[in-house]
Amino acid sequence: MKAFIFDLNGTMIHDMDYHTQAWQQLLNEDLGGQFTREQVKPQMYGKNQEVLVRMFGPDRFTEEEMTRLAVEKEKRYQEAYRPHLRLLPGLPEFLARAHQRGIPMAIGSAAIPFNIDFVLDTLDIRHYFAAIVSADDVTISKPHPETFLKAAAQLGVAPTDCLVFEDVPKGAEAALNADMKAVVLTTTHEPEEFAHLPNILHFSPDYTDEFMLGLV
Repeated sequence: MKAFIFDLNGTMIHDMDYHTQAWQQLLNEDLGGQFTREQVKPQMYGKNQEVLVRMFGPDRFTEEEMTRLAVEKEKRYQEAYRPHLRLLPGLPEFLARAHQRGIPMAIGSAAIPFNIDFVLDTLDIRHYFAAIVSADDVTISKPHPETFLKAAAQLGVAPTDCLVFEDVPKGAEAALNADMKAVVLTTTHEPEEFAHLPNILHFSPDYTDEFMLGLV
């Protein structure tokens, strides 16, 4: 592969439990929902506004209210996760080797810039990425391929030459829809949940196994 595109949450950092916790608190304690953790977890994909619509329907909030709630949720997530913020095992070395080899890399995430900046700048890894595509940069969220296609275009690499790193089925499906192969980090979902997707090359809990090392 000529380029790597990384999802962020659950793929580069192991933080999805903190997102679930922040969502459940906001949905139940602030907004009067009665959602279990098992109900919240599968809905956490795409833009935050889309999560709110999936949970409460299209008529509950104005756009301004959803924007405010989206930011509030991320503030709570960051406050809880900040003491634990670190890259997955093997990823610091993986990024350094890929950069040394001249492999262009991008972030393709449904996170808002506020969250992407939190990770890239706190961990001082922004210099590895030639392109960043966030929720604010796309019209249609994953599993639509727009996120990954924009990342490939910004890198100047054909979609078929890009390898996507993801952690959720909707993200891997977006890679398939973009005509890209994918590697799945099993931080969030089990391999059997991806059984319907023919573009998965490998499953791994982190970046330390033989397959991952062979990529760089």
